[in-house]
Amino acid sequence: MSRWEPNARGRLEQAALELYSERGYEQTTVAEIAKRAGLTERTFFRYFPDKREVLFAGAGTLQELFVDTVTEAPVAAAPIDAVAAALDAAAAQFQGRFDRVRRRQAVIAANAELQERELIKFASLSAALSDTLRRRGVGEPAASLTAEAGIAVFKIAFERWVEQSGDQDFAHLIRESLAELKAVATGA
Repeated sequence: MSRWEPNARGRLEQAALELYSERGYEQTTVAEIAKRAGLTERTFFRYFPDKREVLFAGAGTLQELFVDTVTEAPVAAAPIDAVAAALDAAAAQFQGRFDRVRRRQAVIAANAELQERELIKFASLSAALSDTLRRRGVGEPAASLTAEAGIAVFKIAFERWVEQSGDQDFAHLIRESLAELKAVATGA
């Protein structure tokens, strides 16, 4: 086995996505993922606690990006504008990854367990955003409402981006969705 080759995590992620796309999530084992990646099961479990998490490997990084961007937003920025900056930063992370993201979402959409895991990840992201906004001095319920609204904008823009052919820029779809939310909220 090629255990000493670089990027074991990336190879495991790629192998899992390929196998899940070919066979389905439920029909794929950790042993098969490791074998496809040229690694051992033991190596797989060094990087991921279970076969679901291989699809959500970037969730922690995404949450960190959201939190850091909101934290670093100008003090005078309205809460929704601080979250909008985080949404823009997140969109940049998806640049050039449309095909992989689309394949990943197809796997998640085909499995209720994975859909549930994705919802849990979004709830964690919302909670982290709420905490960050509260640390910026935003009271409740404004902090929670703003965080939830930001996650809703992200989810809607993401779904639109994945469903279309990749022609539209994810960041553009985020800004469009945010503008639509603001219009709905103000009655404009």
